[in-house]
Amino acid sequence: MHSTHARANLYAIGAITLWALLATLGVQLARVPPFLLTGLALIVGSVPAWPFFRQWRRVRPVALALGVYGLFGFHFLLFIALRHAPPVQANLVNYLWPLLIVVLAPLLLPGTRLRPVHIGAAVVGFAGAAVAIVGGRGLHGGFAWGYVPALGSACIWATFSLGSRRLAQQGRGFPTAAIGLFALLSGLLALACHAALEPAVNLTVPELMRIAVLGLGPLGAAFYLWDRALKLGDPRTLGVLGYLTPLASTTLLVWTTGRPFTWPLGLAALLIVGSALVAVRAKT
Repeated sequence: MHSTHARANLYAIGAITLWALLATLGVQLARVPPFLLTGLALIVGSVPAWPFFRQWRRVRPVALALGVYGLFGFHFLLFIALRHAPPVQANLVNYLWPLLIVVLAPLLLPGTRLRPVHIGAAVVGFAGAAVAIVGGRGLHGGFAWGYVPALGSACIWATFSLGSRRLAQQGRGFPTAAIGLFALLSGLLALACHAALEPAVNLTVPELMRIAVLGLGPLGAAFYLWDRALKLGDPRTLGVLGYLTPLASTTLLVWTTGRPFTWPLGLAALLIVGSALVAVRAKT
């Protein structure tokens, strides 16, 4: 059991490492409309699963609906939120998803208990994520309706993650290769949103290459790794580990842009890494 959980944690850390590239690649692709960017990247991310397309026939309708709900719904609501709320605050609200995974696990997964150590670690992890995202800046402005879809996107990713685990427990799960099918359909839906909501743009060769990297990594391999982690590991621990994402993402962005490392980032590292270690060592 311990070796299985250890492998699950490694899969999760692999996904988190790839998700850390999102902010840096996003800055480099700022000119590309978000739905176009997501649609193309998700389709690229589906390509590694194409040789296993025969396994897609084993995907039940409920699993297919859950997959598109997770991959498309999460990005759709997040982009709506970023358009109608201050990006820093919206991103912070969106990062409630690891905490929601911990809190909702006992409700959606029979036999899972809500232990104080996991709740405490998740709350400390969220505090660290807040410090990493805000970076010592003051939050300003009042309520913006964009916070509602930001919270919705967090709920979608949390329930998608737990729903995948629940289907596996019930014997109605889907093969990891099905993530490619979910990504393909979600990418096509995102391109439809681009056609309806965004202006057309001509992409350069460097932009296309970065989109390929985005698709093969953060919006591709990361989803396959996260799926393996969910099927093998403790979702409460994986939820806390999720807070390594904003820390790693912010650290990489600071390093690549040549900005100085500040004390808030160091504090965030202590809070998040500490909470992750506590969660990993906690007994079930």
